[in-house]
Amino acid sequence: MTKTTGQNRRGLLIILSSPSGAGKTTLARRLQAWDNAIKFSISATTRPPRAGEEHGREYYFHTREEFETMISEGAMLEHAEVFGNLYGSPLGPVDRAVQNGKDVLFDVDWQGGQQIRNSTLGKHVLSVFLLPPSIQELERRLVSRQQDAREVIEKRMAESRDEISHWPEYDYVLVNDDLDQSEEKLKTIITAERMRLSQQPSLVETVRALNKEFEDRK
Repeated sequence: MTKTTGQNRRGLLIILSSPSGAGKTTLARRLQAWDNAIKFSISATTRPPRAGEEHGREYYFHTREEFETMISEGAMLEHAEVFGNLYGSPLGPVDRAVQNGKDVLFDVDWQGGQQIRNSTLGKHVLSVFLLPPSIQELERRLVSRQQDAREVIEKRMAESRDEISHWPEYDYVLVNDDLDQSEEKLKTIITAERMRLSQQPSLVETVRALNKEFEDRK
């Protein structure tokens, strides 16, 4: 496991999107195992906690009134209503992570990704879309998971077409035909993006010191 202090950089908001079955969840877990500076974003929700769930661990649990107030105050990076409950990503914890050099991983659809890119933290976003090698393989993966009834699989397949249509909106697009290769490509992308100018605020002091040296030579 890589241990990254993040002392001299800002954290990234890593958005991973894909149709269901394209390998997003598996790759997200591998990224976290690779580097402990990468943390999953904890979502907020208005649904009641289930047995064993704790506020701030699985979710931040709020009343609808509290959640809507957070939206109106601009305290949510992204949000959506799903089956009568509100879900979203609170701005505060993510902002603190970014300032402390911790990367935050988001497992969101294209709409959530769009909201995050348009947020106040948009300049720190790294967005990656995962494509399946074929629609036939996508369906095979969904069936092989043995998690869903046939009608659910058909619904996911229908939704995948709309999801895939948004691939041009992302910074990087990977065809996930091999998990190990896709993992290595993601690591390479993240390593490079951490060196982006906007992620290295300490460079300002470095350049000032260099300029001072020039002045001292006169």
